[in-house]
Amino acid sequence: MKEKMKPMLLDTLKGYSGKQFVKDLVAGIIVAIIALPLSIALALASGVGPEQGIYTAIVAGFVISALGGSHVNIAGPTAAFATIVAGIVARDGMDGLIVSTVLAGIILVVMGLFRFGGLIRFIPFTITTGFTAGIAVTIVIGQLKDFFGVTYPEGMPTIETVEKVEAFAAGISTFNVDALIVGAACLAILIIMPKITDKIPGSLVAVIAGILMVKFLPLQVNTIGDLYEISSKLPSLNIPSVNFEMIRNALPNAFTIAILAAIESLLSCVVADGMVGEKHRSNTELVAQGAGNIASALFGGIPATGAIARTAANVKNGGRTPVAGMIHAVVLLLILLVLMPYAGWIPMPTIAAILFMVAYNMCQWRTFVHLIKTAPKSDILVLVLTFVLTVVFDLVVAIEIGMLLACLLFIKRMSGETGVKSWHYTGEKNLEEAERARLREISDCIRVYEVTGPLFFGVADVVNRIVVKKMTRILIIRMRSVNSLDITAMNALTALCEKCKKENITLILSHVNEQPMHVMEKAGFVELAGAENFCENIDAAIERAEMLAKQLEQN
Repeated sequence: MKEKMKPMLLDTLKGYSGKQFVKDLVAGIIVAIIALPLSIALALASGVGPEQGIYTAIVAGFVISALGGSHVNIAGPTAAFATIVAGIVARDGMDGLIVSTVLAGIILVVMGLFRFGGLIRFIPFTITTGFTAGIAVTIVIGQLKDFFGVTYPEGMPTIETVEKVEAFAAGISTFNVDALIVGAACLAILIIMPKITDKIPGSLVAVIAGILMVKFLPLQVNTIGDLYEISSKLPSLNIPSVNFEMIRNALPNAFTIAILAAIESLLSCVVADGMVGEKHRSNTELVAQGAGNIASALFGGIPATGAIARTAANVKNGGRTPVAGMIHAVVLLLILLVLMPYAGWIPMPTIAAILFMVAYNMCQWRTFVHLIKTAPKSDILVLVLTFVLTVVFDLVVAIEIGMLLACLLFIKRMSGETGVKSWHYTGEKNLEEAERARLREISDCIRVYEVTGPLFFGVADVVNRIVVKKMTRILIIRMRSVNSLDITAMNALTALCEKCKKENITLILSHVNEQPMHVMEKAGFVELAGAENFCENIDAAIERAEMLAKQLEQN
């Protein structure tokens, strides 16, 4: 059944009640409280100002909830984008980030319109696990500086993760005990709070505790206000000057952002479906993600996608329609206007502690270890390589090489499933009597080969294993186990057919399945071999071969 391209909001508003609005209102307010410190922390980890994280949650959160294909998905800045955004900002500035994010949004819209929602599942689990764990490690490394109060030596590059490790090691002598005290206390709160209650967000308690410690204790710790200029202005439209060179440079990052946004949002939707017993519209969600990212970039935000933790909080607190996500965005807008100046009081070690917990929750270390122990060696190679490349280089390189390696290993694995074998004949030597008795009597001039598995470019050479002897006048190829055929293998079959024609050998094909048959018809192979030489099953093929053999004897 074809999925509808229709925002879920339009469906849910039909029977919407005041009672449900109250539930959505409560859920939206609670999610906004949870999103506030996370949005600020993720913005700082992304190398932009704290208010830009709020802009993202407001603009993208509202647009994606209003246009999305999920009942309860909450969108905003997530940890998955932190390292790639920080790299773009460091290299190309905010204009480069805007262009990359807008292009990513366009790609997402196109993916949704062309109904690519279902294709996301073809990205191997080992790659998503590898780069997710890699992102978690890069976030932790990036926050060591603030957690320990270390100052990077002036002039050292700190864009790549490896560079941050080197700068941290070089500046370790500036270690600040006060920063560690605040960071450790906030981290302890974040770990303990969920075990005490899930009604109050641990991140909010950690932020309040961090502010009180710095305000009332003799602790010398950097706050957001010490390092960044805080703005409570409304997000405004910002369209950068764009040229072809900028677009060309931004495309690799745009594709990475789009893929990440698609994976994260659809994964969040799947989790949400299980929690509320509904079914999301994946293609509608992709279009909404694209529109949300375009709007976020143009209004000063960073890339956004569905956030599993915030979505789960929405469901747990009664949110059941997209209205809750829209309320969460409106509440954040009010917080921006009223409370944003006080965000400057938040200590940097508190932000680092929050991001440590974000990294821990996203790293899936148990899954990573389980795959290392149980997965085939080829999958482990993809997993580890993607993880290492994400940490040592960046996400673009990791996804590109990870996907390439996964595809090559898949081709190798599939090639092992394809084979060609000749039938045994009663006159052959070295056959057991019982086996010889089971063989069907056919003329010596008939040769039968059976092909098994998909015929594609990686295994097209198996066609060359089909050989004919001097007495062979009729060649039967049994294809009941060939479920797919590509043009490379088709060309190999065409070459075989032409060779048979030159040597006056009749080629008969048995049990050609639907997809291979379609390729053969389109390539003109059916006309070349003769439609009469395509038989429904092996019995019909042998019967035709015997008839042709008799005609040859008579001639």
